[in-house]
Amino acid sequence: MLDDLELPQVQEAALAERRELVEHRPAELDGGVLQDLGRRPSRFTVSGVAAGPGAAEFLEKLNAKFRDARPVAFNADVGAGAAIDRVMVADLRVEEVAGKPGRWRYLLSLAEHQEPTAAEPTAAVDAAVLDEARGLIDDLAAAVDLAPFLLTGLEPFVAVFEGLVTRLREA
Repeated sequence: MLDDLELPQVQEAALAERRELVEHRPAELDGGVLQDLGRRPSRFTVSGVAAGPGAAEFLEKLNAKFRDARPVAFNADVGAGAAIDRVMVADLRVEEVAGKPGRWRYLLSLAEHQEPTAAEPTAAVDAAVLDEARGLIDDLAAAVDLAPFLLTGLEPFVAVFEGLVTRLREA
């Protein structure tokens, strides 16, 4: 069953699952380390034949589910071990059987719908960053408050530097 549609005369149903593995090869060493990045969404392929008076209506509903591009309920024996209950119609192919009026072959490619995981709370990180920024602003404000003392502290050296500049120009 695909949502509210019973798939008629299913000829073939297949399940494909894949795990995403990445190999890290340390420099100057033989071999490598595999990192498991989790499994990819499962893929189903279902092919069958729609025939009879309700075939055209079935194909229209199937096409509507493909064009709607929303996850739909899925129930099939081939996916029983995979515990998958929602899929997206990734691809739909329909062809009329030559010499057989009112008979169509359909091929569905279904992809498992996985709900996005919720983002981890960042409140603690945000608060820490804000506290650090406030501390930096306070330090900057304190430094600006010391600027007049820096200028007045350099006044005794102005005459010495002017004499040095004059001697350098004469040399």
